[in-house]
Amino acid sequence: MNSLKRCREKNNFTFQEMADLLEISKTYYWQLEKKKRRLSYNMALNIAAIFNLKPDDIFYKDFKKRNNKG
Repeated sequence: MNSLKRCREKNNFTFQEMADLLEISKTYYWQLEKKKRRLSYNMALNIAAIFNLKPDDIFYKDFKKRNNKG
């Protein structure tokens, strides 16, 4: 999730800070960002809220790229 990483870094958040805001483990957040774990809709909403964005603003490009591969 390159867009997610960019948002996190732009706002100077660490993996741990994001995990704390989302009330998940640092490992869980890392897995989301590295595409090792599936992102739920509710988690996308929670992440977007941290950045005052809509989920599509962060995740749509990655979703579209993934679905146009085949």
